Amino acid sequence: MKHLLSFFFVVLLVSAHAQAAKKPNVVLMLGDNLGYGDLSVYNANSRGNLKTPNIDQLASEGMRMTQFLVEPGCTPSRAGLLTGQYSIRSGMSLIITPGGSGGLQPDDYTLGTLFKDAGYKTAYTGKWHLGPETQSQPQNQGFDHWLLGFTGTTDGVLWGEAAATAGMPKAFQDKVSIPILEAKGPGKAKEVGTYSREYRQFVERDIAKSAVKYIKGHAKKKEPFFLMVGWTRPHFPNDAAPEFQGKSGAGAYGDSIVELDARTGEVLDAIDKAGIRDNTIVIWISDNGATVTGTVPAEVGGGSNGPFRGELGDGYEGSIRTAGMIRWPGKIKPGADNGMFSVHDFLPTFANIVGVKPPTDCPYDGYDQTDFLLGKSASKREHLITFVGDRIIAIRWKQFRVYPLEFAPSGTNPTYDAGYLSTTRETAGFPRIHNIDADPREMQDIAVTGSVWVLGATSKIVADYKKTLKKYPNPPAPNLTNM
Repeated sequence: MKHLLSFFFVVLLVSAHAQAAKKPNVVLMLGDNLGYGDLSVYNANSRGNLKTPNIDQLASEGMRMTQFLVEPGCTPSRAGLLTGQYSIRSGMSLIITPGGSGGLQPDDYTLGTLFKDAGYKTAYTGKWHLGPETQSQPQNQGFDHWLLGFTGTTDGVLWGEAAATAGMPKAFQDKVSIPILEAKGPGKAKEVGTYSREYRQFVERDIAKSAVKYIKGHAKKKEPFFLMVGWTRPHFPNDAAPEFQGKSGAGAYGDSIVELDARTGEVLDAIDKAGIRDNTIVIWISDNGATVTGTVPAEVGGGSNGPFRGELGDGYEGSIRTAGMIRWPGKIKPGADNGMFSVHDFLPTFANIVGVKPPTDCPYDGYDQTDFLLGKSASKREHLITFVGDRIIAIRWKQFRVYPLEFAPSGTNPTYDAGYLSTTRETAGFPRIHNIDADPREMQDIAVTGSVWVLGATSKIVADYKKTLKKYPNPPAPNLTNM
């Protein structure tokens, strides 16, 4: 009997191991302010000698999405990615700024939690920007390890310099400096360094190293793992590592993209060398469009959002349509696809892939797109609402974009038409309507040429969203000017 029990115990162990082996590893890499036209695979006419061979190769080996949609800023997109909800539902529909409130809460259900529920080991490395408080950090949001990173914005390296220029005392300068953090398990993170202007050159190197080390370690253990990599490039200031400076022919911004591509290649090489390529899903996306004018003076005009109007933080297509690609060998057929897919779709899609049912006590704005990725059906998504703060500033439906508010250009920089760096105001006339397929620069308002019928569909989209608020009201929306 004893031997029989031992036999069944071994069988159970082997069976459990086989089930774990069938689950794909997942590596999700997130670019920072990278525009639709910043990668050579999306833009053959990129500036200078700017080439991105590693990311281009990844795109050629999986689905390259030409209609991948996000939210118009770092924090909102990351919130949508982690929760599967519009960022306004978690109170993060604006970029979290110094002294600002907001961030992921203990009861938020994230991608990290989902993968842990599926028996995965989970880790995060790099930029977070989903709240500075301990409860909001990766190690308390479903990730076993925070390998390396910081909680705030990439341009936080400028704060200390600006404080010094303003004549603030050294103690204050130190206070606004940003710590580099690590954490293993829930609780408080450990400070291991400072995210300084000097270290800005080397942070991407260290993010890549931490990701490579994690992949090597977990491939040997044969455990399914979920690794998120939050790159910091090409968010300003773009101080590339010395070996990449001057390599792009496209200035500091281009050099930063060349480094980003090389670091991506290091992670992809680690997957191949570990022998787990065939059982690893790799996702590479950007959080929002490029900064074209809203950046440091030396980098104005560096970013490219391809054929689309807009940039980080505004309501136009160039702010929310970015690079997006997914490789799953033997499962996802390589090629470009124009089906609509949003950052919110990852959580319900992976819930299906790994066999987890998310909690039902909150609304999800994402769709399960498993069949779309596997080539079994068209995309389920036909629309996306864009928020800035507590306002709906745009509704995308099929190839149409509708703007219910009028955008007032900034008085100090008329190139800003909408969003965080400008203002919105009510309009007494029809909302503006643009056909993105025919008019990617959004110059022709077709509301006055017989296309007002589009408002019927977009009004229903907004009404359906508002119905959900009766059962699941949003928390107070962030407001940077109402103090």
